[in-house]
Amino acid sequence: MSLWLSRIGTLILIGTIAAWCPAGAVADLVIDTVTVGDPGNVGEWSGTVAGGWGADRICGAVNYLYKIGTYEVTAGQYTAFLNAVGGVDTYDVYNISMGTAGYGCGISRNGSGTIGEPYTYSVDPGFVDRPVTFVSFWDACRFTNWLHNGQPSGAQDASTTEDGTYTLNGYNDFGGETILRNPNWRWAVASEDEWYKAAYYKGGSANAGYWDFPTSHDSTPGRDMDDLSGNNANYSSGSPPYPIDGDYYTTVGGEFQNSHSPYGTFDQGGNVWEWTEELLDPEASLSHRGLRGGSFHHADLNMAASTRNYFIYPTNEIDNIGFRVTEIPEPATMALLLLTGIHVLRRKRR
Repeated sequence: MSLWLSRIGTLILIGTIAAWCPAGAVADLVIDTVTVGDPGNVGEWSGTVAGGWGADRICGAVNYLYKIGTYEVTAGQYTAFLNAVGGVDTYDVYNISMGTAGYGCGISRNGSGTIGEPYTYSVDPGFVDRPVTFVSFWDACRFTNWLHNGQPSGAQDASTTEDGTYTLNGYNDFGGETILRNPNWRWAVASEDEWYKAAYYKGGSANAGYWDFPTSHDSTPGRDMDDLSGNNANYSSGSPPYPIDGDYYTTVGGEFQNSHSPYGTFDQGGNVWEWTEELLDPEASLSHRGLRGGSFHHADLNMAASTRNYFIYPTNEIDNIGFRVTEIPEPATMALLLLTGIHVLRRKRR
């Protein structure tokens, strides 16, 4: 528990401040990230050809340095976003099921959603550090547009949620095949390659290979919340307990403190499925966006590197789907990270 206990006070404060802030004022939100290095690494096959399921594709090759969320985007973080831009909620970034008992994520809404009486949002303290759920792919895109634009407050328009990393202009439908990441992006929904590399790649060179599970193991994870030896995750094994954390179906980000990926991310296996940008069926009239990592409601094989989830529309909002963000470092930060990487490489060679 020690890894996430240092975060919980800050995130509860963020969620509480966000609940008090009217539209036009919101606390700065901090997204914890880890750096994914080893640019130019070799990918590997995933899908049925690799013994899993889903369309076959070589995954994980990324030729640039990037950062990825250490944890899934939390209900507390999403509440801050809602209080910044959801006063009228023109494009439905809030789903009423977020506030329902049981499978919800603890986010409630009050107000009438008018300019005179805008919506305000609050998050149950028990859900602040758990992943947000009931978010569509377009909700995730709007959240990253908001980050890209500097976390502004106000109506959902080009300056807040509708442009930036993704040019949405109000789009909220089943297709959207042409809506891709813009060249000047700062924050984004993780691409499948970014997600896959952060989850499974062993790191250290361009040919380091991949683990089968995102807990830095090839063996099936357990479900032990004490996690003393590592290699545990929140998924359904078909045997009790279910859920594994009392009345909560999701677990707190970083709950399995010894079960991180090689780069230091948590919960890329289990907890909730995570949206990726991947167009899994671009030839279809209505495209599907990718999901990765399994969830509290699914079996262990859904966490495996070989499993590619498909047949999910970008509009779907479900109790076990969330997302994780990626960030491209600022040029000065990028140069520093590259220099640090070169220094470490030289030390290893010596």
